[in-house]
Amino acid sequence: MRRDAAHFIDGAFTRGATGKSWRNLCPTDGSFIGTVPEGGRAEIDAAVKAARAALDGPWGRMTVAQRTDMLSAVADEINRRFDDFLEAECLDTGKPMSLASHIDIPRGAANFKMFTDVAKTVSTECFPMATPDGTGALNYGLRRPRGVIAVISPWNLPLLLMTWKVGPALALGNTVVVKPSEETPLTATLLGEVMNAVGVPKGVYNVVHGLGPDSAGEFLTQHPGVNGITFTGETRTGEAIMKQAAHGIRPVSFELGGKNPALVFADCDMDKAIEGTMRSVFANCGQVCLGTERVYVERPIFDEFVARLKQGAEGLRLGRPEDPTTGIGPLISKEHQGKVLSYYAKAVEEGATVITGGGVPAMEGDLAEGSWVQPTIWTGLPDDASCVVEEIFGPCCHIRPFDTEEEAVRLANATPYGLAAAVWTENLSRAHRVAAKMDVGICWVNSWFLRDLRTAFGGAKASGIGREGGVHSLEFYTEITNVCVKL
Repeated sequence: MRRDAAHFIDGAFTRGATGKSWRNLCPTDGSFIGTVPEGGRAEIDAAVKAARAALDGPWGRMTVAQRTDMLSAVADEINRRFDDFLEAECLDTGKPMSLASHIDIPRGAANFKMFTDVAKTVSTECFPMATPDGTGALNYGLRRPRGVIAVISPWNLPLLLMTWKVGPALALGNTVVVKPSEETPLTATLLGEVMNAVGVPKGVYNVVHGLGPDSAGEFLTQHPGVNGITFTGETRTGEAIMKQAAHGIRPVSFELGGKNPALVFADCDMDKAIEGTMRSVFANCGQVCLGTERVYVERPIFDEFVARLKQGAEGLRLGRPEDPTTGIGPLISKEHQGKVLSYYAKAVEEGATVITGGGVPAMEGDLAEGSWVQPTIWTGLPDDASCVVEEIFGPCCHIRPFDTEEEAVRLANATPYGLAAAVWTENLSRAHRVAAKMDVGICWVNSWFLRDLRTAFGGAKASGIGREGGVHSLEFYTEITNVCVKL
């Protein structure tokens, strides 16, 4: 069934005025899903004005309790329409429904629930102070919404990562204009239906589809009516957005690229380490910003680890999202398939030993038209090889041996990125010691992708700016005014 996307501006769906659109294709088999309108300056301007009107009007006049009750209803409605969101997400991404039904859609709803709790319970500071005349004064903080927030979200976890930003923004009283990835327009559009169904005032949540340069993305980040920009995606795109944000001195919150390491020590629980690394390398076809592309294994267990990860990778079944036996789906697009395959070729050129994979799998029937690549493992590359240094964003990893803890830490941190790391060891002292030395925003010990939404989340170095999650989201999505009262 054809599914055309639409902009959602001021509570209404529209195809806009540019007359431009593109074809949305399913990465599983290349089939036509529907068309997506490309927004221009007029659509962005209308969306920002609608967001400002809602901020100055009904949304801004709501109490915290009224606002959070409405957002709890949004979460409930997402869960009520769970199957609709699941189908839309899997059409756009090709990911297995078994993955999306356990992570993407539940988290998409939970992001609203969790941040309503934050908004209802957050406190501000209060300091009494002495004054020269002895009467004293009282200082207290007032936390206010930042304003209209531009939300630019990626294609790998479309609903989850979009609501990770929209949830706290709205809970804390802001309004939003969302520019979803051009690859995955459906769930952002569908959320507009949810907003209307539960009575969220028009203009609070807006969606404008488009591309980046000279399109909706650039026009949104340029717009003087935007008070803050939050973005998840490539580091180079983040740099371009920062340049736009400099006009008007708008704050940014970025989660950017990564080249994440896993450190596997000889004292690990091998079964746990293999299971966890299988997930961190191959989940979502490797299209996870927190995924592992560099695996460092202590030499005594190196050969066993490589053999077992190879066995696991070759046991992954490629197939349709709805097939419960599917272990891995396609890449997001033919363009991204070309990028990943270019790295597969480059690894061989640079001297890699291909343990498994390295090409395009033989798919039957119309699946042959999809954006498939083989799960791939390499060894033997030098530390400065492209496939060891650059983010690939595919189902692949390089495995290298190490001999000492100090060497492992040095290798793990030898990257301009600093998003995530995983440490596998049963030695409690080593676990704490090594985790403290990782130059990353999040370090897992004997786990991966285990998230408490109350904790700080973000990247170090070239992997991002700022932290979101729990009370940490307050720093970006609100402004504090200090009130000083002379007594």
